[in-house]
Amino acid sequence: MGMFNSFNIASTGLTAQRLRMDLISSNIANSTTTRTPEGGAYRRQRAIFAPVNIRPFYKSPLVPGRVEHGEGKGVRVVKIEEDKEPFRLVYDPTHPDAINTGPKKGYVEMPNVNVVMEMTDMVSASRSYEANVTMINNTKSMFTKALEIGRA
Repeated sequence: MGMFNSFNIASTGLTAQRLRMDLISSNIANSTTTRTPEGGAYRRQRAIFAPVNIRPFYKSPLVPGRVEHGEGKGVRVVKIEEDKEPFRLVYDPTHPDAINTGPKKGYVEMPNVNVVMEMTDMVSASRSYEANVTMINNTKSMFTKALEIGRA
């Protein structure tokens, strides 16, 4: 494995987890939004991940020819999809978005966002982000020590 492949892999994880945290933040911020431009209540969004092969970003003449410039593995966001769970119904006939007719008269469709679940996902995403940062720092430290050994 080349010297920078670890950095390439971790950087894809950092990018993916950052997007996941952004989506979770958006879900929490819109947990009471009953009116969207598309119509209806806000729908929870989530990121779908998949493995990816990426080309390394480095092409240095300082790297010896025998060092393999292979592809790094990583993760990428394939798509952002809306959660199809049904909306929560809250009885509030005075709300401007309350249903006016039918068996659900007086109920308001609230977003399908569960704040407790979102906070759990946020902890998971932040721990994954921290793990990638730790991996980068440990790899950097390891290569620094190797250079120190080479100097002696």
